[in-house]
Amino acid sequence: MFDFHMHSHFSPDASMTMVEAVEASIGKGLKVICITDHVDYDFDGNGNDFSIDYDEYFQEINRLKRHYSDRIDIRAGVEFGLQPHLYQRYSIDAADRPFDFILSSIHSVAKTDLYSGNYFDLRNQREAYEDYYSEMKEIAENFDGFSVFGHLDVIKRYGGYDVILPFHNYQDMVEAVLKALITRGKGIELNTSGIRYQVGDYHPSRDIIQMYRQLGGEIITIGSDAHETGHVSFDFKNALKFLQAMGFKYITTFTQLKPELHPIERLL
Repeated sequence: MFDFHMHSHFSPDASMTMVEAVEASIGKGLKVICITDHVDYDFDGNGNDFSIDYDEYFQEINRLKRHYSDRIDIRAGVEFGLQPHLYQRYSIDAADRPFDFILSSIHSVAKTDLYSGNYFDLRNQREAYEDYYSEMKEIAENFDGFSVFGHLDVIKRYGGYDVILPFHNYQDMVEAVLKALITRGKGIELNTSGIRYQVGDYHPSRDIIQMYRQLGGEIITIGSDAHETGHVSFDFKNALKFLQAMGFKYITTFTQLKPELHPIERLL
């Protein structure tokens, strides 16, 4: 099995080291993992960054690849926190570093951090979703330096609303995003952290994953979004069964940014 979304101590919000992430993955029987630590430039609109010393980062990944080569396959990845005004900066990172896999995620909209900023104070719930998916569509149509879009509906985790906005209120916006991704040969991930955070569904939701499949989407990775060892490969068996029920035949991994397909039936 494969976990293609996990964070080590190189991410400011993770508590496990890379060694601990690798050891936990081996202990859970994973065959391939990808470390995808955060790079979020200008996350607050004030020029502050969550960034990585890439030389140190790849040095540690390569050291662990050699050390654990007979026990697990470790891939080098990153999670870009994208915003439209940062395309050039991220394009340089994507081109200059030997990533196997790049997650494109949105953590900030209109130069405002969804977690700690005042994004939801300035909009009602529908407006918050509209601005979020509008920016995502802009990214999906115009930025090429990524493999799949991560936790596509993560906005539902934030805002403090009593009820998550029903899908029919924004499904047209999601459809436009998914069509853009499929047209450009990009994929999405099934991120199991939504279950762990008790949002009540995966990221993205079953409705979105079903729409992606109906539109012809095939490239889908699976990730726990682990920030500590107990999160690694969380709920993966149920997630695989769900994807199979949705009509997916393969899980995707990446090497040197090229997709590799693995039959789900062999993983269950």
